[in-house]
Amino acid sequence: MAWEEWEQLRSQAAERRSTHTQLDHVDTGGGHSAGPGRYGDLKVGQDDLAKIGEHAFTLYDDLWKKGRTAVPSSEKAAGNLAGEGFALGSGLKHVATRWDEQLGSLRDACGHISQHMTVTKKIHATDDHLVGRRMSSIDALDAGFDERAGAHGGRNPVYGEPGRKDGRDG
Repeated sequence: MAWEEWEQLRSQAAERRSTHTQLDHVDTGGGHSAGPGRYGDLKVGQDDLAKIGEHAFTLYDDLWKKGRTAVPSSEKAAGNLAGEGFALGSGLKHVATRWDEQLGSLRDACGHISQHMTVTKKIHATDDHLVGRRMSSIDALDAGFDERAGAHGGRNPVYGEPGRKDGRDG
């Protein structure tokens, strides 16, 4: 195979790959892509955020109440076994310690998710309120312009008759 032929095949393969890579579209099966607007955009409401936060908080509490139940008894058993000279005691102590550490990490993650959903809900509520206020002020501004301009598409009488240079009507 000649070098030129290799380069040509490589560029053709790159073209085929680049024409099929579309990160913001979904292939519908027939080679046609559907953009985000065709099937709808991702939407998350305040209720959705609240549910996620509530579930994370419930899991956080349940992990503390139910996930730690074996830790004290395992630590006691490990101490008793080690005191009697069994090597199993130190192994059980290691397992109990690691379980408690991992449980703490998982609880921290649940607490973080719960807190994040609460903060996100508050931030978006503030954003929604701000956008609503701005949109209503734009509507008021548009209404003011509409009153002065008359009918849509019509000539504003403030500027006088067409063709007169002084701008007066009469």
